[in-house]
Formats: sequence, C-alpha cells, structure tokens
Amino acid sequence: MTILSYDNIFEGFLTAVFEVFEFKYINPKIIKSSEIQQNLFTKPIEIITNIEKSDRVVKKLNNQINSDGVRCLIYAFLSEKEGVEDDLFDVINYSVQNPTLNVMKNFSNESVLRIVQLTKSVGREKHRMEAFIRFELLKDDIYFAKIDPDFDVLTLIIRHFKNRYQDQKWLIYDLRRKYAVFYDLKDVEIVSLDLDKKLLEKNSDVFSDSEIEYQKLWWEYFDHTNIKERKNTKLHVQHVPKRYWKYLTEKKIF
Repeated sequence: MTILSYDNIFEGFLTAVFEVFEFKYINPKIIKSSEIQQNLFTKPIEIITNIEKSDRVVKKLNNQINSDGVRCLIYAFLSEKEGVEDDLFDVINYSVQNPTLNVMKNFSNESVLRIVQLTKSVGREKHRMEAFIRFELLKDDIYFAKIDPDFDVLTLIIRHFKNRYQDQKWLIYDLRRKYAVFYDLKDVEIVSLDLDKKLLEKNSDVFSDSEIEYQKLWWEYFDHTNIKERKNTKLHVQHVPKRYWKYLTEKKIF
C-alpha cells in the first residue's frame, strides 16, 4: 500500500489524486496530514498542494461527470466523514476507467451511493445555516454570527450572504473549526482566528449599545404573537430542530 498525505484541503486531495496517476502508485491510500500518527509503521508520501495539478483534475472530471458531479465530490469532502477520501478516490478512478460514462448516475456502485448520500446531508446543512444564522451588530459596525455546523459548510454559504447583505460588513465564525469568512463590502476573505470570549457573551464592550435592546424587542414580539393554545412542539421541532435553536434570537432567554 502507498500512503499519501495532504494538507486537509480539497485542492490538496486533488493534487494527491493527480500524483497517484502520474506516478502510477499501486493500491494507494490518501489521508489527511493530521492522520499521520495513526500510521506509525508506514511513512506516507507528503503531497504539497499544487493548484495547477488540482485544476487539471477538476477539468477532466468536469468533462466526464460534469459540474454537478464535481459539486457532489466537493460536498462529500466537506462532510469530513472519516475515510471519505477512499470513496472519493474510488469514484474518480471509476470515472477515469469509464471515460464515456457519467458514473455519478450509477447508484449500484457503493462509493457513488455513499458520495451522493453525503452530498444530500451536506446540502441540507448548508440550507439550514442560510436559514437559521442570526447576525449581531458589533461596536465597529460589523455584523457578527457564530455557527457550529455538523459539516464544514462555511465556504458554501458565502455566496448566499454576499448577495443578501452586500451593503453590510459581516463576519461568520465556525466555532468548531476555528475559522471565519469576512466580507468588507468588496471582497470575502477566509481567516483563521481564535474567537474573543467576549463575542460568546452579551458583552457591552464589543456589542453595539442598541443590539441587546433590538434582540429583546424581537424576542418579545415572538413571545406575544405566539398562541400557546395552538402550540405544536413536535411539528415545530420537525421544521426547526433543537440543535439550531442556539442561533435564534427568539429562543434566547433575557
């Protein structure tokens, strides 16, 4: 077995795929660099991300499984499922071996089926983040939101918020993965940072003076418009699962 390690990003994975075919490695296994310690008795080949090589893989895949197929591979990768690289490589290799077929339509292939299932799960999480994220205004006029999604969907929701809030500076921070996307009215930048603890609390040092008052008004509105006699908790949880309540202003206790 030939083990190749990459730097945890999709372009790094595709670079590893390119080198598997370039050097004709037999029985390859691609792992994240963070998983190297789990392979103490085998020294992996370290892959340095090469955008030119990864772009060549994407171009070939676009020709064979089209853009929707490539999107499925990206979404599955962002699921962060353990061993997802094995299924991704199996699908890519399957596509290379069958250049006239769109292999993503063959659900009898177990790897294809798993990739499609992961794509659906990640897609649902993306849409829920777009629906449930709530921004809070900071004193420096930046709208701030924190998220903790099951999958790494932060980069997938950039377009939605950039289009929706073009006239506002905003920052969305992933608590679990410790990185953020920041929009400065012109461009979006991906940044790695450790979140200030004050941002996890309603601290007057960082939040706008009016922010808490607006949140209280919003909570009171929902409280007063709620008809307790018609409360249907089961249906409510079905549409808004409890794990998303932490994002909602109307669910907070003041």
